[in-house]
Amino acid sequence: MSAWQEGIVLVVLAVLVAIVVKAFFVQAFYIPSESMEPGLQGGPSVATDDRVLVEKPSYWLSGTPQRGDVVVFSDPGSWLGVEEAGGPDNLIGKALSVIGLYPEGGHLVKRVIGVPGDVVECCDKQGRLMVNGEPIDEPYARPSQTKCGRPNKDGECFGPMPGNRHWESGTVPPGSLFVMGDNRANSADSTVHMCTANETDCALVPWVPEENVVGKVVALGWPLDRAKWIHRPKSFEDVPTP
Repeated sequence: MSAWQEGIVLVVLAVLVAIVVKAFFVQAFYIPSESMEPGLQGGPSVATDDRVLVEKPSYWLSGTPQRGDVVVFSDPGSWLGVEEAGGPDNLIGKALSVIGLYPEGGHLVKRVIGVPGDVVECCDKQGRLMVNGEPIDEPYARPSQTKCGRPNKDGECFGPMPGNRHWESGTVPPGSLFVMGDNRANSADSTVHMCTANETDCALVPWVPEENVVGKVVALGWPLDRAKWIHRPKSFEDVPTP
């Protein structure tokens, strides 16, 4: 083949490889809001949001999300606003998103707090979440100082929920997850979509189906000065089996 023909073939092969990698192995996403601060940052401008890399093989076959994993999942039902769900709004961005070289919209990034069978509760005397009765120390999270169900001595709480001083998730159903953002005062997560104890006619559903999970966040890739690997914390190691 001539040089230009070889060039076309190489470009086509590169695109095919990128599509396969996106579909089965690694994909880029952006953080659409402030809900995962301080570790992952987002805001009103997609251009300045953190970019994360999500790997998919961990949840193949019998693999399932574990407590403490930061996961990306598709919107389980009106959790996202219009702007957050939109994704790239230009032709180049849309084309690159198809092959996994530009983050997609329509997804959320949260931390798994409860897996099937767990009961998540807010809070102990130190303002910590409890999972199956075990209090969780969460150094990665930004606590709330308002809307709290039992703050610690500094007025901080790691499990806020509007309108309720104490809450319990109920048992997480099979095939579902209870998720929360690390920025506990500013995250439209499972706690916001959970019915309060005083509501008798409530259709909110706090669970995220495991089938909606795209994969596990393993790295912060951009901006480069903050790039790092992201690991599952040890905070949940002592949680008893439900």
